[in-house]
Amino acid sequence: MCIGIPMEVLALEPGHAICAGRGERRRVRTALIGEPQPGDWLLIFLDSAQERISSDRAAEVNATLDLLAAVHAGEGGEAAAGFTLPSQLSATDLLALTGAPHTMETLT
Repeated sequence: MCIGIPMEVLALEPGHAICAGRGERRRVRTALIGEPQPGDWLLIFLDSAQERISSDRAAEVNATLDLLAAVHAGEGGEAAAGFTLPSQLSATDLLALTGAPHTMETLT
């Protein structure tokens, strides 16, 4: 499993960005997202920027990663996720989430 880490762009190099996030600093490839700007937030997978995200989305991802780290450490399991869990979604919402066409036949 690969988890995206939100990181903020600090500086640029040709084809790369120097980013910081979650207590570390990394040089990441930017080929998939084009040229970012200092202050942009990126979602990083394996030292490659996969997506530009808003600072609000970065905060949501960081909060979720903090929750996962706490549970992994054996603490904080009672906190609520920052998103609706699939087990709480309606059949229509689940189909939309998967990209499946949703008609009355698929819901029954």
